[in-house]
Amino acid sequence: MAKKKIEIIHEDESLLVVNKPSGISVTKDRSGDAQLLDYLSEQMEAKAVSELRLVHRLDKATSGVMILAKNAKTQSKYSSYFEKRLVKKTYLALVSGYVAKDRGSINARIIRDSKRPGQMHLTRKRGKGAQTRWRLLANFGSMSLLAVQPVTGRTHQIRIHLPSIALPLVIDPLYGNKGGLLLSDFKRGYNLGKGRQEKPLIERLTLHAYQLEFTEKQEGLPDCFIAGLDKSFKTTIKMLAKHNAEGMDAFLNEEDFEKIVKSQKLD
Repeated sequence: MAKKKIEIIHEDESLLVVNKPSGISVTKDRSGDAQLLDYLSEQMEAKAVSELRLVHRLDKATSGVMILAKNAKTQSKYSSYFEKRLVKKTYLALVSGYVAKDRGSINARIIRDSKRPGQMHLTRKRGKGAQTRWRLLANFGSMSLLAVQPVTGRTHQIRIHLPSIALPLVIDPLYGNKGGLLLSDFKRGYNLGKGRQEKPLIERLTLHAYQLEFTEKQEGLPDCFIAGLDKSFKTTIKMLAKHNAEGMDAFLNEEDFEKIVKSQKLD
């Protein structure tokens, strides 16, 4: 297994909070690739890793903040928080399309796709109810950066809710664009140079679980867990902020750019 260090955001006697990279599954899947616990086993004692329990899940392609419990009691406690919607999750989503307003809410039922294994789709009568709230952070022209809060926690919820309002993720190999994002896609007058091949700024799913907050104060825990963007995602945001018609004015609040770059809490 290729070594990939997992960033530990917080650790105490009951909890382990990590920044899960894109491309790592939280459980064993059909690919046979190493899962999250396999990577953690290279950083922690084997016994400690064997006792870790999932509190919630993230898609394999989605990166970001994730909580694991060190015992059954803690797992039960925090899993119930998610079930009772006592946890506020904020994702960063880089999307394509024109954003007509500063914020919105999507209410659309979700069901498993019987014709495409591993995928979900929207439905009017069947399936499970799902709600997603979003807020515009920056409008770069053909692309925008959103802060997205899933009120419910359905599988692939954000990935299928956003396309339903014509704001698909810039890169989503499962539901949309499979290719990478090039600097030449949005930088005017881009010139790579003769004989050179341009490499994508980012090739992974453009969705990241940025921060997680409990609606009730937890003794001994910070108010918010923040998972900073990986290098490719952060570089992409910087380049979009630099090479758009409005410059830094593309951000509705320029402070949001500084917070994202410095991995600080978003309001």
